[in-house]
Amino acid sequence: MTLAPETTDLKVQLQLADDWFTVCDLTRLVPGRGVAALLPDGRQAALFRDRNGRLYAIDNRDPFGGAAVLSRGLTGTHQGRPFVASPLLKQRFDLETGQCLDDETMRVATYEVRAH
Repeated sequence: MTLAPETTDLKVQLQLADDWFTVCDLTRLVPGRGVAALLPDGRQAALFRDRNGRLYAIDNRDPFGGAAVLSRGLTGTHQGRPFVASPLLKQRFDLETGQCLDDETMRVATYEVRAH
């Protein structure tokens, strides 16, 4: 995959509290695949880039199984909403809201994310 020169120096950043935390180079995010990132407080975030270049970040911990695996899930869309399906029990989580599409009582945290 070749990226335009103006995107190769961009960093992916998450907003944590009142500051932006640099996670990785934008080129590390391959559309349709997730990347796990260790945050300063020990939690993990799962980062995704869709085929249109839009970025998403959610908590990497699957609330059903307790393992940090959402970054390894399959991505797709449901009724126009982007989601990741957990590799454990296949529950789908909306990448914009963190809401579980298969159990309305469950949700994962989301993070504001940017390429800067």
